[in-house]
Amino acid sequence: MLGHRERGAHAARHGSGAVALHAVPSEAERKRRERATAARVSRFLLLAPTALLTVTGLVMVFSASSVSAFTTYGSSFWFFNRQLLYAAVGCVLLFLTSRMRYGVWQRLSLPFLAITLGLLLLALHPAAGTSAYGASRWIDLGAFTLQPSEFAKLGLVAFAATVLTKKWNKLDEPMHLLIPLGIVVALVAGIVIMQRDLGTTLILVGTIFLLLFVAGVRLRYLVATGAFGLLCTAYLIFGEGYRRTRLLSFSDPWADAQNTGYQLIQGLIALGSGGWFGVGLGASRQKWEFVPNAHTDFIFAIIGEELGFLGGLAVLALFGLLIYAGIRIAVRAPDTFGRLLAAGITAWIGLQAIVNLGAVTGLLPITGVPLPLVSFGGSALIVTLAAIGVLSNIARSSAGPRPGRHRAAREGRR
Repeated sequence: MLGHRERGAHAARHGSGAVALHAVPSEAERKRRERATAARVSRFLLLAPTALLTVTGLVMVFSASSVSAFTTYGSSFWFFNRQLLYAAVGCVLLFLTSRMRYGVWQRLSLPFLAITLGLLLLALHPAAGTSAYGASRWIDLGAFTLQPSEFAKLGLVAFAATVLTKKWNKLDEPMHLLIPLGIVVALVAGIVIMQRDLGTTLILVGTIFLLLFVAGVRLRYLVATGAFGLLCTAYLIFGEGYRRTRLLSFSDPWADAQNTGYQLIQGLIALGSGGWFGVGLGASRQKWEFVPNAHTDFIFAIIGEELGFLGGLAVLALFGLLIYAGIRIAVRAPDTFGRLLAAGITAWIGLQAIVNLGAVTGLLPITGVPLPLVSFGGSALIVTLAAIGVLSNIARSSAGPRPGRHRAAREGRR
């Protein structure tokens, strides 16, 4: 009896030791877990500010547009209901793109961009396109309007990331950058300029410029490209009367306070009226048709008035966190295409936010660029949320394949 007990105890000791040794993860397993944890953190840092900015946008669109919506359409909820629908569609696309392998965009980039170019040209046609404020940027679909230039942002970033990945070892040769990337960028930018949309053109070209910088293109090529871009921008600004007027009104809005400088002055009054804590949600006075485009381009002015300096600072912090998450995802991406795609999307969203906020605060000329995720606009909101879904998938892929998937694949081969 004692021998059986001793053997049982000995087996139990050896068994527990075996279990303990087996429980110690290997170095590869430990690194995999670290990557998985980092990927979850990146996705949280990305999706949390995205959700908060989208909800903030819904609330502020309703507040900023309630007066003009009731005056024009007889319902204070007209813009809000549409923005809510756009947000729902965008969230569905975010979920789909977050589950779709980001490598698919290498194959989709060219057909996606080709379709977008066709839509951009269609928007210029008087029978299909619709104009507002002198620009022909939209396609009239009856109940809704489509702005193809918003889709061009995602398409051009995916195409540029694809080309730079394929030519990764030839980035020191200018002709490999010019053909086909330079030609395609010039074509897209030229069509958008024909739509009289200089703001979106600057976002498109600026995003590709930043992407070339991230890819490690030689500094002298970037300097030459930047100088050429500045010359083109100066020509476009001073070659059109309304653009020249916008620039002059930006430098001194009080010189024509009732005309060209009116929007900026009213926006600054709204920001200054908010103080530290704001006048209260929904209590804006400037939204009573004093600030033009209060629910679109100048929505941050209403945020500053109703939520105050601290509320505006919170929105800026959310954008800062979103951009940080995008950079973190790009750095940890598992391959070159993933890094470039993540960097391009992050550059696009960050640059657009800077241009919008600079215009509202008087630091940059007014270009009519919406604030990402916050301003009213269906095409902009839907495409931005879809792009954030792509970023989420890149973050998920940086964790590496799950062991269960390898096991299932091996069993399938057997």
